[in-house]
Amino acid sequence: MSAVVVENGVDKGAVWHFGEPVKEQRALAAGSAWADLSHLNIIAVGGADRLKWLHDLTTQYLNDLGVGIWKPAMILDPQGHIEYQFNLVDDGATTWLVLDPGYSSALLTYLTKMKFMLRVDVRDATAEYVVLRAPGATTEIGGPFALVPRAELAQTSEAFNAVATQVGTWAIDAERVAAHRPRIGFETDHKSIPNEIGVLNAAVHMNKGCYRGQETVAKIFNLGNPPRRLVMLHLDGSDVGFPAQGTKVEKDGAVVGFIGTVARHHELGTIALAIVKRNTPIDTILTVDGIPASQQVIV
Repeated sequence: MSAVVVENGVDKGAVWHFGEPVKEQRALAAGSAWADLSHLNIIAVGGADRLKWLHDLTTQYLNDLGVGIWKPAMILDPQGHIEYQFNLVDDGATTWLVLDPGYSSALLTYLTKMKFMLRVDVRDATAEYVVLRAPGATTEIGGPFALVPRAELAQTSEAFNAVATQVGTWAIDAERVAAHRPRIGFETDHKSIPNEIGVLNAAVHMNKGCYRGQETVAKIFNLGNPPRRLVMLHLDGSDVGFPAQGTKVEKDGAVVGFIGTVARHHELGTIALAIVKRNTPIDTILTVDGIPASQQVIV
């Protein structure tokens, strides 16, 4: 079957599936799958000071980042709210930031303002390079990834097809939800802080110097709990439809949160990541657009 393409949202234009999403998910789980993620945006940061500069601006420890090592990172606002989320890799001369469409323009503007007198250069490299989910066992951030020149996309795709099964975003999302990996704009809103979504000691390094928003992260980590938390919901699979992103999560008719990503997993059934109020009882049955859902604690 030919590719079915995502028609709306940030993944618009990417392949959703090739007609056999269960087979694709199994290939992904087996490490014998690859995916074309060329719809994602890429920012290139060059210059001798790039790693120290990004270390100071982001939530990640990057001073000694090795060549070819992929890391997740975020940039927060002064109040600790999540503004940007991306994965990055350094090749020894340039650090490449991979992020969802819709964020690169504002991030470029912010990074450019923060250059001051440092030896850094920032540019949008989306037209030059693409990222692919390469064949191999899934990493903690959803890789392995391959960053290749856009002019070599067809050649690289052919090479990957010779050894692995191409999959779409259906399989990628199902694997991400099952692994409890949040995505900006799905499991976050304008109030989201890292403490709520399970990224401490991952995208957010807890033993580094100051960065914008760190005070909020440290204060809540040391003195209390965030008001909301990330959970995985197991939805009643008898309903063939998917609740829309942002659908309210309710307890006895009262709104306690919202749905992020919904996926149909080949083993777990219909699952979703959601943000709910921390005081929501763990053992209570919630409803999402009338569909019963049980919780699995993440944070």
